[in-house]
Amino acid sequence: MSRQFSDLGVLVPLQKSLVDLNFSTPTDIQEKSIPILLQKKDDFVGLAKTGTGKTAAFGLPLLQMIDASSPSIQAVILAPTRELGHQIHSDLTSFIKYLPDISIASVCGGIPIKPQIERLTNTTHIVIATPGRLIDLINRNAIDIKSANYLVLDEADEMVSSLKEDLDKIVAVLPKNRRTILFTATMPGTIKQLVQNYMSKHIIHVSADMETVGHQGIDHRYVVVEPIEKLEVLMHFLSSKEGERGIIFCKTKAAVNKLAKNLAINKFSSGALHGSLSQPIRDRIMGQFREGHIDILVATDLAARGIDIKEISYVVNYHLPDVYDTYVHRSGRTARAGAKGLSLTIIQQEEVEDIPEFESVLGIVFKEFKKADEQSIEENNGLLWARKIFKTKPNHTVSAEFKEKIKTVFHHLTKEELIEKLLANYLAQHTNSTHTKTEIPKKKKK
Repeated sequence: MSRQFSDLGVLVPLQKSLVDLNFSTPTDIQEKSIPILLQKKDDFVGLAKTGTGKTAAFGLPLLQMIDASSPSIQAVILAPTRELGHQIHSDLTSFIKYLPDISIASVCGGIPIKPQIERLTNTTHIVIATPGRLIDLINRNAIDIKSANYLVLDEADEMVSSLKEDLDKIVAVLPKNRRTILFTATMPGTIKQLVQNYMSKHIIHVSADMETVGHQGIDHRYVVVEPIEKLEVLMHFLSSKEGERGIIFCKTKAAVNKLAKNLAINKFSSGALHGSLSQPIRDRIMGQFREGHIDILVATDLAARGIDIKEISYVVNYHLPDVYDTYVHRSGRTARAGAKGLSLTIIQQEEVEDIPEFESVLGIVFKEFKKADEQSIEENNGLLWARKIFKTKPNHTVSAEFKEKIKTVFHHLTKEELIEKLLANYLAQHTNSTHTKTEIPKKKKK
């Protein structure tokens, strides 16, 4: 029989908020972490895959350990990205629905700092921050974390790889007798070095559901393509997933922008997300994705951290990641909360030899995804062309006289005849431009 949150020592007010949030039973990492964090005082390292409920695993005990009668900042939670910081703030705020005396502030970068400085003049018990913004506030003497009892590092593997210098500065300000709580989905050498440098000798390690790094619900696939057909193969796949939500990962911001532009031209419901976009734009795109107004997010790895949406049915690696850990984080965006998901990697022939290495290191199995044949690709391109025509807005600057002349050309055609002629014209132009033989799908014999 599964244990309940009450069995883990979670306070009744927090239990009530979990019921409101439809959190019925603890996940493996929550069941293993919460009692230890509540009962012990040692530093803590939690190793668990993305999407397994790590925020509640550290958030619920942390909220119980706060002394609401003291006005000082007692806990600092660091996140590598603004999106993850906002997600943690949202989660913890929902947990304290019945604990109104606890005050939580989010001070992440990308938005004006003055309102954050003003917010910090009020009582604050927990601060959730990105490292760069926290250092800025420290340098301005706008925040005092010298009395913080707890430091939480979420997605720590990403933190130490890209934000180590900032992390060093923050740790230097915090009291030496603090308790450090670290959560990560992977345990690279940089994390082990961080543990050695910043954490005490008495550390409790907890690992949950790590028998295989790839989540049981993820179907890992790869498809081999020629460079010239990569976009068309992707678009055929996306057409087959119409109405479902997914994330496409690219290595660079330039690649994200280029791919997002191509998808927009072909009228896919998509948006781009990377670190160079302003925070209001990032927030708007993330809001559209969360609310289902757009189905596809094209993103860099760091920008996608903190995306915790259960209904992501697939992820696409448009470029094979250079680091094994990166694949873990990418694929972990799907199959969350016990759902099923697909992780599709698009590779070229020379990259096929890398697949066994990923399988060996990560303990997963890749299956080959059958590439669409040439006729299917051509038919999909034709459908995308038709969709572009359908979604084209009328040009109201065209004169009535000219418009009437055009109507005169077509007025004797039926709708079916006009479609036949448009399609024939499209296929003829496409054949001429690509110098390939394109056949109109033949009618099946009755």
